[in-house]
Amino acid sequence: MIGRIMLRGLRKWTVTYAAVLAMAAAVTTAGLPNAWAATSATINGSTTYQPIDGFGFSEHFGRGAIMHGSQGLSAQHQREVLDLLLNRATGVGLSILRLGIDSSIQPTDPGGPNATPTYVWDRDDDGQVWLAQQAKAYGVTRFYADAWSAPGYMKTNGTDANGGTLCGLAGASCASGDWRKAYANFLVQYGKFYAQEGIPITDLGFVNEPDYTTAYASMRLTPAQAVEFTKVFGPIANAAGYKVTCCDSFGWTQQKSYSSAIEADATARTLVTTHTGHSYASPVDAPLPTQQRTWMSEWAPTGTTWNENWDDGSGYDGFTVASAVHDALTKGNVNGYVYWYGASTGATRGLIQLDGDNYHVSKRLWALANYSRFIRPGSTRIGATTSDTNLKLSAFRNTDGSVTVVALNAATTANQVAFSLQNTGITTGTATPYLTDGSHNTAAQPAIAVSAGSLTATVPARSLITYTIKP
Repeated sequence: MIGRIMLRGLRKWTVTYAAVLAMAAAVTTAGLPNAWAATSATINGSTTYQPIDGFGFSEHFGRGAIMHGSQGLSAQHQREVLDLLLNRATGVGLSILRLGIDSSIQPTDPGGPNATPTYVWDRDDDGQVWLAQQAKAYGVTRFYADAWSAPGYMKTNGTDANGGTLCGLAGASCASGDWRKAYANFLVQYGKFYAQEGIPITDLGFVNEPDYTTAYASMRLTPAQAVEFTKVFGPIANAAGYKVTCCDSFGWTQQKSYSSAIEADATARTLVTTHTGHSYASPVDAPLPTQQRTWMSEWAPTGTTWNENWDDGSGYDGFTVASAVHDALTKGNVNGYVYWYGASTGATRGLIQLDGDNYHVSKRLWALANYSRFIRPGSTRIGATTSDTNLKLSAFRNTDGSVTVVALNAATTANQVAFSLQNTGITTGTATPYLTDGSHNTAAQPAIAVSAGSLTATVPARSLITYTIKP
């Protein structure tokens, strides 16, 4: 009898222990933070990719005037919006301002391409001068001015809008003559006006979306015509101290044909400092075919209503923007990332919605902040690898010796990650996480110890975390 009781007890203990083991296995499979279930990730400082020029935004088409005008924001709210866009400690810390050039500085035909032009300067430029001065006060030094169109009288269609091509280019003859050099001088004069206001334009572009016609300011150029004008404009712009950009195509794939044409020309490829492309018609999927710097110079996700959400599946929420920035940095190896509007009105896809003296903030802003606040101009992207396809990693070595690691978890479960820091020069120290998700806005979390060149951290489901790692 005693033997049977002991046997039954042993069987019961065996079954119970087996159940405990099975439960433990299930917990591990679910990805909860058990040490033996952690995802491995390697950050390798000896694997280097592109240097970073910065992250930016635009307020073209009068958005700066709306922000600064008498019918717009009060002084207090102006400062709050500027802090959100430009403050490194509390906002996005953007470091590139893109300015839109229109024909207002030379509004009338001087009488031909060889006539002396009459330039006009109102010292405001639709609010962009004020904004540039504010950005400079926050420490911005990269000012990228780009023209949507040449003045209409310089074009085949006689108007700023609806496409048309610059007169004098191959296939674009006009009775008024060859306006190529006059247009180059027009662009340089724009930069000189900004210099008078204390703003050093650094990068100068002569066309925006040359493959796309709009009912507002737009101008068509083929890749061959872009090469042709580069060889006229480049020497004039370089002599005045400006870096030349080209060509801000409507899509990243479409920009490849412009970059290829420039690289194929022995003269043009020495004149273009930065190749720029947008990602409306096609996303960033690979590097542009050039050894020069590249920027994703304009994009905002498609959407018809104002959206403040982090992850709602709409395609224009914060998570969408975080994914796009990650792809541009890791697939496209871009040196710069310039979002479209920082602040706009109505059903904007910008980062901030202006509404009289009120404003609203989208999670798109905080998605960008997790990159731009911590990946500073002069940093270099380094190796960041993991076998987990849901964990989108990128890493950067900063000029002060610190390392920034950005982790976007696309999974619906939390992910514990064991990071190995190789060849970074950091074996001990701390990693401070900054979390963005449905309830956090680039919010600092408790520091994590770095020991023996490694650290372990949990990335919550569908979240974005940036780790600043310092010795």
